[in-house]
Amino acid sequence: MRKIFLQLLISAAIICSGISAYSQEANDSLRSAGAIIDSLKRSGVIFSDAYIKPEIVLSPEQAVKFLEQRIHPQLWNDTNDPLRKAIGQLIFEASHPPYDSSKVFLSKYPYDSLRISWDKFYIWEPLRFKIPYVAPARYGVVIDTMAAVRDTISSGVVIDSAAVFVAVFQDTVPILIPETRMKDTTILVIIDTLNEVTSTRPSFPFRYLNYPFQGDSIEVAVNSLLKYLEERDSSMVFFTGRGGSVTPVWLNSKTDNMMRYWLKNEFSDSVTVWIGNTDRNTIGLYLEQGVNFRRPPKQETYTEARINVEKQDKSKLLEVQRIVVKQKYWKYRTEANLAFTQTALFNWVKGGEKSLASLLDVTGYADYNNKQTKLSSNNFARIKLGFLASGENPIRKNTDLIETNSKLNHKAFGKFDFSAIMLFKTQLLKGYNYPNDSVPVSKLINPAILTLGIGLDYKPNANTSINFSPLSYKGTYMTDTLHIDQTKYGIAADRKSKHEPGVSLMVSHVWKPYKTLGVTNRIQLFTNYINNPQNIDIDWEMILVANLNWFTDLRINIHFIFDDDTKTPVLDENNKPLLNPDGTTKKTARVQFKEMIGISMAFRF
Repeated sequence: MRKIFLQLLISAAIICSGISAYSQEANDSLRSAGAIIDSLKRSGVIFSDAYIKPEIVLSPEQAVKFLEQRIHPQLWNDTNDPLRKAIGQLIFEASHPPYDSSKVFLSKYPYDSLRISWDKFYIWEPLRFKIPYVAPARYGVVIDTMAAVRDTISSGVVIDSAAVFVAVFQDTVPILIPETRMKDTTILVIIDTLNEVTSTRPSFPFRYLNYPFQGDSIEVAVNSLLKYLEERDSSMVFFTGRGGSVTPVWLNSKTDNMMRYWLKNEFSDSVTVWIGNTDRNTIGLYLEQGVNFRRPPKQETYTEARINVEKQDKSKLLEVQRIVVKQKYWKYRTEANLAFTQTALFNWVKGGEKSLASLLDVTGYADYNNKQTKLSSNNFARIKLGFLASGENPIRKNTDLIETNSKLNHKAFGKFDFSAIMLFKTQLLKGYNYPNDSVPVSKLINPAILTLGIGLDYKPNANTSINFSPLSYKGTYMTDTLHIDQTKYGIAADRKSKHEPGVSLMVSHVWKPYKTLGVTNRIQLFTNYINNPQNIDIDWEMILVANLNWFTDLRINIHFIFDDDTKTPVLDENNKPLLNPDGTTKKTARVQFKEMIGISMAFRF
């Protein structure tokens, strides 16, 4: 230990002396640096030379494998970085065959092996029941005639059976008697539809198919793209000559256009030819009509003259630029509705009051869907604000809502997804219990309600979503308890927030019986695990929209809320609050209901 400490002390002194020498003279320090390093090596302080970067050699397979690891999305700040896209394209080009090979493979692929019979997508169950069955008719006789013949046969006499048969039926006419029976019948009925079906064939390339005839759809889609690329594949050829003019000709441009071109010699004599693309990978040369050639006499001896023709490599025309398809994961849309209602009265003997009302309702949607990672997300944000002016009263607020709703899903099984939800509700402006407009009862973030939940999301169809979150949290927050009474919203008098663990159920459904009529229902149920779990909070909103024309809608909006923690005073017949035995105001939870009907201007983009 003492030896190591001594070595460190000596090395520090040598290094410090080296730094001082460098500040005095650069050349001396450079010469002394080698001596210092040698001394440190001999003393055992430096054990090896400086690390030398080895030569990196990678085969194409190793390079592809290494770059595939480096373009993983988790390693990049931005997954859309141009360097990442370029490396990804390089990996694809290096690890996949050229287009010509892919075209041959796709053209000869046995698409019959991709097909799964349509009946495999349904669950069948036998259904047994009885149906009436009419048996083949058989011969019978009239009963009375048989009885008459039977009476003529004496008892105790040996009877010949053939004679009896003739005696019985010789005076009767046979009739056909049909017979009706109940027959057991079994039929197969469909009781459910499978969303994912796989094949038992070992060579089947897909994990599963989503719907019948998907193999046929894949074949049609592949052939459509092959035909499209073949027709779109084109190249431009430029013809030049002594005159300096350039004539462009498109090959495989799917047109019959012909380009005029002048062939000139060194004497500027010219002849006209037409150049065109008569067929795929074919150039056509046609002489102008009415042009005649005459060979000069001095050239008559050159009967074996020929032009050296170089064979063109037509395979180069097959090269096309690869189409990079960018997957679109997000979809956005916005709906804005603006409604006005106005009433004017002058000398109206039946009574009434003039009024002016307006309502603005803006909702923005952002939906994410990534089938590769089986992730999806549905989000919307909404602002609803309305004002009313009636009689001599000033303008008052009658509608105010700021709402956001976000849901993140991951595919679980069947029609179920693992889901996480977040809901947030508040208002924008101050609210009053009119006619008292001096004491506010709400304003921005007063209150604010936040709901979080983790659970399962069930989607039986595209228009219905049922979200059950057994692990949920509901928080009610107030920031200004000095001017607003937080006890109206179930918050204790000495607190600014209320926290409730519980379970939530959220149902969303869109019903469109007609193209111009839609009904949207959203209902949210929440119950507290700890405090009165039998009292369920209900928040239900229904929006009916009937499209009158391309910019006008008829809207009916109904909003129903019941919160057991939101209590209001109980009034007597004279609208005075009742008191408890201890002198406090008696309060109870009540149903909150709002309904609006109007014609609005709609903007969708």
